[in-house]
Amino acid sequence: MYEANYSEVSQFVLLGLSDSRAVQQFLIAFSTVFYLIIFLGNLLVVLSVTFDPHLHSPMYFLLANLSFIDFCLSTLMVPKMIFDLSSGQRTISFQGCVTQIFILHVLGGSEMVLLIAMALDRYVAICKPLHYLTIMSPRMCILLVSGAWAIGLIHSVVQLAFVVHLPFCGPNEIDSFYCDLPWFIKLSCIDTYKMEFMVTANSGFISMATFFLLIISYIFILLTVWKRSSSGLSKALSTLSAHITVVILFFGPCIFIYMWPFPTVPVDKFLAILDVLITPILNPAIYTLRNKDMKTSMRRLCSQILSL
Repeated sequence: MYEANYSEVSQFVLLGLSDSRAVQQFLIAFSTVFYLIIFLGNLLVVLSVTFDPHLHSPMYFLLANLSFIDFCLSTLMVPKMIFDLSSGQRTISFQGCVTQIFILHVLGGSEMVLLIAMALDRYVAICKPLHYLTIMSPRMCILLVSGAWAIGLIHSVVQLAFVVHLPFCGPNEIDSFYCDLPWFIKLSCIDTYKMEFMVTANSGFISMATFFLLIISYIFILLTVWKRSSSGLSKALSTLSAHITVVILFFGPCIFIYMWPFPTVPVDKFLAILDVLITPILNPAIYTLRNKDMKTSMRRLCSQILSL
């Protein structure tokens, strides 16, 4: 890709969330605290699963990968947002914007597939417990995670292949705190109706289809458990409620942003905050605070780190 071939715009201006200095100072403090929690929380999950032999199981392996993706997703956008708010410099180069979009969709696509893999893991654990270790073998877990990253990469490449050569001749202001396809395409100098439809079809419908697939799979698991033993329904519901919460928090903003990719109100910016600051905190909290093995492992790891 050579900028001279397709763009007269060398950088974009990120308008951010607010022009109020008081609001900006609040956002700096809020984002800094939450990012530190995201960093420490997700890092603790990854390290606990990596170094504790008791957590070397399919469920925790998938959870560690989810924490890693959440950490990367927040790191992609939050530190730059904090820097922009602190320095008042809100620009991003054309190449930087394209790179941010590319990595964002790799991570987003990978997380969607990973959540499906986690739903599969729960289905096998609850509905076929005697065959769990056979079906969810280490080889299967590696294939699922590798497939998630591969599909995320393909999804992102397909998205950018259609839009990266669009001509940009101004304006260059993006009404958000990060780059993403809806706002990127909107700044093109040509009619982008087909591109807008492509974004809706690729990201919007995929998000919605995956969301409904996951919800249906959870309902199917609950019905299967209920038919076998009504007493086991409450336990299955308790286990799956964490997964359902994560799915709703992750897919809700995605569906809104990409099914209505060119909104006239700034709701999408605040939904994006939910995806990059709130959900990455809730994921380790939801999956770990209700799990005795994980809590024990994390306390042991913290004790070891503090004793060094």
